[in-house]
Amino acid sequence: MTDVQTTEVDPPWEGLTGVDLHAACMEAARAGDRRAMAKLVDELTPLVWHVARANGLDRQIAEDVVQTVWLALFTQLDKLRDPRALAAWLITTTRREAAHPFGRRVQPVPLSDEVAASIESTHPAPEEEAVRADNDRRVWRAFLRLPTRCQELLRLTVLAGRAEYQAVAEAMRMPRGSIGPTRGRCLDSMRDLLAGEGGGR
Repeated sequence: MTDVQTTEVDPPWEGLTGVDLHAACMEAARAGDRRAMAKLVDELTPLVWHVARANGLDRQIAEDVVQTVWLALFTQLDKLRDPRALAAWLITTTRREAAHPFGRRVQPVPLSDEVAASIESTHPAPEEEAVRADNDRRVWRAFLRLPTRCQELLRLTVLAGRAEYQAVAEAMRMPRGSIGPTRGRCLDSMRDLLAGEGGGR
């Protein structure tokens, strides 16, 4: 009884973050720990969802792809040799699932509506909200004028964070050392686009 209680209170991934958290959860999930599976889904579904939407899927199809990717992972837990490569596997698998069964999308799905919906209630005054919304529109217009590869790189690095640069590098087939400099150039290009239309830096 004591052992069970200790496991419940202090799972092996307690206090871990990033790839260490993913690896610990993967090991526990392989042993049948459903809490570990739930933790992985909670931690990494935003990444899977974002990759699916970035590939031009509408909400309903993106939901199907997300479910398919998680099902693929949990039916192949033992085949992923390096648990620390989980994020890279999810990114790559999501991109493959997004492209394969549904064909090429007409255009990428802009994220500005979702962002606006999520932040709308946090602004106290209509005037402030109008200014913020105008800035958001400028930012997203500039973002959508970037090359597709820059858009994807910025999406993945913002969502995955610096700890997952290796995963982003593998997903985008780029050397890890080039992720930061390339990201910097993409941000510089975006700032130039903003400045060109009178947006703030």
